Amino acid sequence: MSQSLFLDTINGVKRERPPMWFMRQAGRVLPSYMKLRETYGFKEMMETPNLAADVTLLPIHDLGVDAAILFSDILVIPEALGMELSFEGKGPSFATALKDVADPLNFLTEKPEKLDHIYAAIDRILEIKPKDIPLIGFCGGPLTTLCYMYQGFSRNQNFPDFVPAIYRDKELMKKVVAKITEMSIHYALKQVEHGVQAFQLFETHAGLIPVELYKEVFLPSVKAILGAVREKGVKTIYLPKGLGTGINMVNYDLCDCVSVDWQMPLHEVRSIVGEEMILQGNFDPRILESTPEAIDREFEYYLNYGRKDHKWIFNLGHGLLPSIPVENVEYLVKKVKESDWGR
Repeated sequence: MSQSLFLDTINGVKRERPPMWFMRQAGRVLPSYMKLRETYGFKEMMETPNLAADVTLLPIHDLGVDAAILFSDILVIPEALGMELSFEGKGPSFATALKDVADPLNFLTEKPEKLDHIYAAIDRILEIKPKDIPLIGFCGGPLTTLCYMYQGFSRNQNFPDFVPAIYRDKELMKKVVAKITEMSIHYALKQVEHGVQAFQLFETHAGLIPVELYKEVFLPSVKAILGAVREKGVKTIYLPKGLGTGINMVNYDLCDCVSVDWQMPLHEVRSIVGEEMILQGNFDPRILESTPEAIDREFEYYLNYGRKDHKWIFNLGHGLLPSIPVENVEYLVKKVKESDWGR
């Protein structure tokens, strides 16, 4: 057994309780993060290695979760492909979107040095983090990354111009996906080289297109990125939010662990993906906007599930929402830590 609950569990080792961490844990739920935001902009924090390291570790100190995830953004890959990114106003936007470019392939120019500050942040995190807390690296899934690159802004999550464009010129889109994949592999392997101990691929918008189209255009890219990381002996997590019945395409050939959204119960996913796969998820973050009583009621399912299945990491069905009171997150952490898991 290692010191880390998280690393043991993702390696299939049975521990006294499930490990837990939360997607978007280093963010607007934490008063300590909001205090930093009074002084620094989001992009500034992300691009300053010492600040990015401190923010990465805030939820370890403030909430007591079992793993840290790199404080960064999925849109660093478009930046490394020469797109100009801004976080001013409400959410990220690009100066020029791919939908407004006549030749997207020539428009994208490789600038891998744009990612260097992230590796410096990883080095710093590993210097200062507690020994038993592993660091999870990540990047965006190919579909999700391309959604933003093509549409150019994040306020309309339906990406109205993007989906018709796939149908219009699928071969061009596959070529753009190939560029995203190549840079994502470079980025993922650099994170591994600098010492991340697990790696998650966030395919937040997997439910945007039909499963068969996803399988044809994007799944080979997912397999290539995660496969490159696995070859280095680092465990991989894949979050295909909204994939629905497409979860039957997710097997042990693709990743070590599948992170489950809130649409499908864990026991159903387990019956589809088989016994070998580690599961992660899938507490609905919106429950945390309610009351401790409601959290207790919903938690019962997870407690019963975790008593039977030790190959499971407690997490959310998606990220923490800014509207969630930090007290409710603390309450949930306490429940996970203090419950009798019967192991």
